[in-house]
Amino acid sequence: MSGPGDAPVAIVGGGLAGIAAAVALGEAGCAATLYEARPRLGGATHSFERGGLTVDNGQHVFLRCCTAYRGLLDRIGGASRVRVQDRFDVRVLTPAGRSGRLYRTGLPGPFHLLPALATYSLLPPADRVRAVRGSLALAALDPANPALDQVDLGSWLAAHGQSGPARRALWELLAVAALNIGVDDAALGPAAKVFQTALLGRADAADIGVPDAPLGELHGTLAQAAIRRRGGGVHLSAKVTAIEPGPKIVVNGARIPASAVVVATPHQQAARLIPHQASPDRDRWDGLDASPIVNVHAVYDRPVTDLPFVAVVDSPVQWVFDKSRACGLRDGQYLAVSVSAAERWIDMPAAKIRAEFVPALRRLFPLAGLAGLVDFFVTRERRATFRQSPGSGALRPPAETRWPGLYLAGAWTDTGWPDTMEGAVRSGLNAARLVRRHLRRGAVS
Repeated sequence: MSGPGDAPVAIVGGGLAGIAAAVALGEAGCAATLYEARPRLGGATHSFERGGLTVDNGQHVFLRCCTAYRGLLDRIGGASRVRVQDRFDVRVLTPAGRSGRLYRTGLPGPFHLLPALATYSLLPPADRVRAVRGSLALAALDPANPALDQVDLGSWLAAHGQSGPARRALWELLAVAALNIGVDDAALGPAAKVFQTALLGRADAADIGVPDAPLGELHGTLAQAAIRRRGGGVHLSAKVTAIEPGPKIVVNGARIPASAVVVATPHQQAARLIPHQASPDRDRWDGLDASPIVNVHAVYDRPVTDLPFVAVVDSPVQWVFDKSRACGLRDGQYLAVSVSAAERWIDMPAAKIRAEFVPALRRLFPLAGLAGLVDFFVTRERRATFRQSPGSGALRPPAETRWPGLYLAGAWTDTGWPDTMEGAVRSGLNAARLVRRHLRRGAVS
């Protein structure tokens, strides 16, 4: 398949959306060249070296229902470098020493979680009954209904009897991690999408997958090799500063023609790149705003827990992952703490974060009090996701622009999914589909 003048398709941005578009176009026989301003691929999912370890900037998980992301892993040769639970099963800890467990049974969805809710020890019996009723009410919503985009999740939960322990130990636990925003600030539409798809649909949908290799290997090394195997090109440290009619892109000052262009950058960058004539509403979707994530990294001189990951309530700690094997640690244990909706922490000095989180981890894992803390550091993603608040759904643009051959990709576009790795990959696949349609039309004319 060829385009005008046989110029390659230009993909701007080397995150998951751009990678997915490049791989899909290569598989379809379309020459595609990916341009990334940074010296690496992966976007917000990347790794770096510290103290002899290969460290991810943050913990990124996926679920079995993330079929597009899992398909991308298959295509780039990364499926063997991740682990997926046989069955959804999460221990939930509290600083007071109480714990609970959320798990699925062998029942078909949506009944597979009901036994867990009925016995969830962090909720009083009456709240367990209310949680079941709330789940059934949530299952009846239509996430695509625009009216749900105008309602906040917190108000809906309160109206359906979900308050106190149920809100804190169940709904906030799951919603904040999935949407990267507090329940009082989260739009009901994407929340309903998360709960229905992951927890109230297929029985195996919520089985948790975690990387067993550094993200830099999965989304960097393997992705780059996969693009090139399919005849594509990858240019790193290549900053695109403008898009012009033709279409053409301006890369490090040079004008390069393209048969089509996919802009797969974060929405703020895309708004600066897309000409106003191509997207008159770009100022509107530039107003999506962003939510931060902070990751706290603690390396101990000995193991402090035998759990691969845990969720936490009533603590500054939210989710904890054992990253020892993935980062190459031979002795001791490396725990990564993922903190979503992290406005409180994003500008706090690392010393103050340490003063809060080291004792918090000791309260959760008593063995940490006997272990030596070899290293402690903080990574911050100030604009980790767009802010999925009421009204944000109406701001998300479609992939097509007014210019033929110019398309948008990214988890912030109108994918029907929240801002997740799955949403990013789906956006890239959709953009690739539109590019192929555009090139076919050009070939016919």
